[in-house]
Amino acid sequence: MSDGFFVADVPLDVAAGSRVQITDREAHHAAVVRRLKVGEAVTVTAGDGRGVIGAVASIDPGLVEVEVEQVVEEPLRRPAITVVQALPKNDRAELAVDLMTEVGVDRIVPWQAARSIVKWQAERAETSRAKWETAAREASKQARRFSFPVIDPIATTSAVAELVRTCATSLIMHEKESRPLSTLPLAGVEQCLIIIGPEGGLTDQEVELFEACGGQTYSLGSTVLRAATAGCVAIAQVRALWQVRQPGGDHA
Repeated sequence: MSDGFFVADVPLDVAAGSRVQITDREAHHAAVVRRLKVGEAVTVTAGDGRGVIGAVASIDPGLVEVEVEQVVEEPLRRPAITVVQALPKNDRAELAVDLMTEVGVDRIVPWQAARSIVKWQAERAETSRAKWETAAREASKQARRFSFPVIDPIATTSAVAELVRTCATSLIMHEKESRPLSTLPLAGVEQCLIIIGPEGGLTDQEVELFEACGGQTYSLGSTVLRAATAGCVAIAQVRALWQVRQPGGDHA
C-alpha cells in the first residue's frame, strides 16, 4: 500500500520541522479507515500545486498532525489543458471528471450543449458542479496530484465560443472528421482547449461557430468514443504528442 495522501491547508510559510494539521473528514479517514500509526509517512496537499511529505506526529479521529520533512512544489504542466465537457448522462459525468483528472486536465468547463440530455438549472447547477469538484478532488488524491483541476460554472455555447476565440490552440473533437489528432502542431503551444460534445454529438451549427472562432476539428480514431471517455483520450494524446515533440524527444 502506498503512503497516505490527504488534503489539508498547507501554510505558505511551511518548512521542514513545522507541523501541518489534517482535520475533519480527512482526519477520520486517516485515523479510522487507513488506521495510520504515529511515525507513518504521509503526503499532504491543499490542491494548489504545493504539498508536504512527513511523518504522523499525533493521530485522533478529528485531528492528525504531520511533522514536515520535505516541502514539494509540483511543476506546471505544459501545455495547460482546458476541456469543455458537454454534460454527459448523470451516471457518466463523474466518471468523465475522474478520468480527465487522472490523465492531467487543468480545468474543466461544463457545457450545456444543444444535444445535452442533462440540464443544469437553478440550484441543480451548483449541486452538480459540487459533485464534479468532489470527483476531481478524489481522483486527484488517487493520482497523487498536488494541483487539482478547476471546475468552472456551467457555460453556454456563446461562452464556449469566446473561450475558443481567446485560445490559440482550440481542438474540436468530431466523429465526422478524418484528420487525426497526431497531426496537431504543438511547437510553442502553452495552452490547449479541447471541446468534447454530448452523446448525441455536436450540431453542425456548433461546429461552424467554433470553427469561425478559430477552432479546428480533429478525430480521436476510427471508433466513436463515449462522451465520458473522449476527454480522457484526447488529453492523453495531446500530452504524449507534446512530450515526444520536445527537443531530444522521439519524433518518429
